[in-house]
Amino acid sequence: MLPPTADSFRAALGRFATGVTIVTARADSGALVGLTANSFNSVSMSPPLVLWSLSNQSSALPVFRQGSHYAINVLSAQQRELAQRFAARGVDRWQGVAYSEGASGAPLLDGAIATFECFNRSLYEEGDHVIFVGQVERCQHRGDVRPLLYHGGRFYTEHPL
Repeated sequence: MLPPTADSFRAALGRFATGVTIVTARADSGALVGLTANSFNSVSMSPPLVLWSLSNQSSALPVFRQGSHYAINVLSAQQRELAQRFAARGVDRWQGVAYSEGASGAPLLDGAIATFECFNRSLYEEGDHVIFVGQVERCQHRGDVRPLLYHGGRFYTEHPL
């Protein structure tokens, strides 16, 4: 077995199916910020902690690094277009997007199957990303909607075995 190249490492990671989220925040200026992320998972039940990571090259990094709160919106299978839009560059990600304001001001996307309103508890610089650990202050979910999944560079939804 050879050490991984960037391409072989990315391809191997692509074999791991994930859910799809959009992480949102409100900048100090009041501007809305959001981006698609599939690097989301739980850390702890007590206290309730989650994590996600963001590239050092992201233009949104200063907002998330300096902000006190953000929201993680878990997308439904009907929100594929939204996932693609919030992953794209040079587009108005928020045009026509329905949301409500969370308790801390972070946008909660309409139609999400779960939302986590988080206090920006800690961050860790590792490699070419920053890992954010959020303490969940509020969360909600809907059990009647199928999730949006990502695997091998394509979108899917669940099919019970």
